[in-house]
Amino acid sequence: MEEKELKVLRTQLDAIDDEVLHLLNKRMEIVKRVGEVKHQSGGAIYRPEREREIIKRLSSQSQGLLNESAIEAIFLEVFAVSRNLELPERVAFLGPIGTFTHQASEMRFGAMSEYLSVGSIGGVFEAVKTGRAKYGVIPIENSTSGMVYDTLRAFNEYNLKIIAHFNIPIHHSFATQSDSISQITKIYSKDVAFGQCNKFIKEYALENVEKIPVESTAKAAKLALLEKNSAAICPKIAAKLNNLPILFENIEDNSSNHTSFVIISNFDNGQSGNDNTAILAKIPQRSGSLVEFLEDFKDENINLEKIESHIISSELIFYIEFNGHFKDDSIQRIVSKHNQQIKILGSYVRE
Repeated sequence: MEEKELKVLRTQLDAIDDEVLHLLNKRMEIVKRVGEVKHQSGGAIYRPEREREIIKRLSSQSQGLLNESAIEAIFLEVFAVSRNLELPERVAFLGPIGTFTHQASEMRFGAMSEYLSVGSIGGVFEAVKTGRAKYGVIPIENSTSGMVYDTLRAFNEYNLKIIAHFNIPIHHSFATQSDSISQITKIYSKDVAFGQCNKFIKEYALENVEKIPVESTAKAAKLALLEKNSAAICPKIAAKLNNLPILFENIEDNSSNHTSFVIISNFDNGQSGNDNTAILAKIPQRSGSLVEFLEDFKDENINLEKIESHIISSELIFYIEFNGHFKDDSIQRIVSKHNQQIKILGSYVRE
C-alpha cells in the first residue's frame, strides 16, 4: 500500500515539475524580449530594486510552506539565469575563490554567472571601470572590525556606484587533516579572523600554537591541506572546496557577526520608494561646520543611519548613509547646496 501511495505521489511531483519547467521556459521567453527592449533603450540589466519588489510581492502572497527566505533563495537563482539569458555579464569579486566575498557574490548572482576573482579591492573597481566586469562585489563593513578602509579609499578614487547593499553572517570553521586538535602545531588564517575567534583559541589551549596570517582565509585552507599537523580558520565553503575536513564549526566569538557587502557598477538605480543612499562628504575644518551640514538633513526630515569620519589620502572624509534616494527632491536640495563637498556613492534598495 505504501509503495502504491509513493508511486502516486512521485507521479504528482513529476507532473508539477513538468509544469514548473514549462512556466520557467515561458518566463525566459519574456525575459529575452525584455532584454531586447532594454538593449535598444540602453536600460540596465541588473535591477536590484525590481528583484526586491518581486520577492516582497511573492512572499506576501505565499500561503504554503515557503517563507520569504526560501522564496528569495529560489528566485535569486531564477533572476541570475534570466540576466545571463538577457546578456551574459561578468562579476568581479575580491578573491580568491572560497572567501566570504565569493560566497556573497554567488548568493546574489547565482551559480551560472561568470566570475572574475581579483586580488584587491582596488582591482575590483578597476575591473568594473575598464569593462572587464559589469559588476563588482566587495566588503564594506564588518560588525566586529568596522569599516573596510580599502573600500572607502577606492570609492574616493573611482566614480562607480553602489547598486546594492546586503549582509551575510560570518561563521568560521576550524579545518584540519589532523584527527586531534592536540596535534596542531600551526594555524593559518587572515589576521582579522584570528581576532574574531579568540575564545575558541583560548578554550582549546591554542594560544601558544604558531599562528600564521595569510592574505585570505581561502589560502589558509589550501596551506592547511598541504602541511601535516596544520589547521586553518576559514569559511566552510573554503574547506569544502579544498576537501579539508572540518573539526569544529561556528567558532567565532560573536555568533551574530556579519559583514556588509556592496555591489558596484557604472549606472544609477531607479527610485524604489524604499531606498538608502551613501555619500562621502568633505566638510570644511572649522568650528560648527559639521553641525551646520547635518542640520540640513534634519531640516529636510531625512533620517541618518550612519556617519563615520575617516582619513583618506590625508583628508578628513565622512562616510554617511541615510534614508532616501539621491533623486528625491529633499535630497537634491541638500546636494545642490553642498555640491562641492558631496560625492554620491549610490542609492540602493534598503534591506
